[in-house]
Amino acid sequence: MLIHDVFFTLKDQSAAGRQKLMNACQQLLTDHPGTKFFACGTVSDLDRDLNDRDFDVGLHIVFADRASHDRYQTSERHVRFIEENRGSWTKVRVFDTDA
Repeated sequence: MLIHDVFFTLKDQSAAGRQKLMNACQQLLTDHPGTKFFACGTVSDLDRDLNDRDFDVGLHIVFADRASHDRYQTSERHVRFIEENRGSWTKVRVFDTDA
């Protein structure tokens, strides 16, 4: 499996700004071939010493394999998501994990 975690820091950090990006994630990034799990959400209010809270929206997708992830990266819907939303974020961090 390949676990794809993306953390977005937004220009508009309001609840409405966060919801807009989550709606786009749910519309364009769900149900890609090879997806085993999908979730997106806002930063938690957990604030322990080790919590990294330097983001607004987290995206979590588990792919069956590397090939599924690679197809997702170049898919029309993923490319559209980036094109339509890149102007709304100030920083994006991507963490990919082989499992």
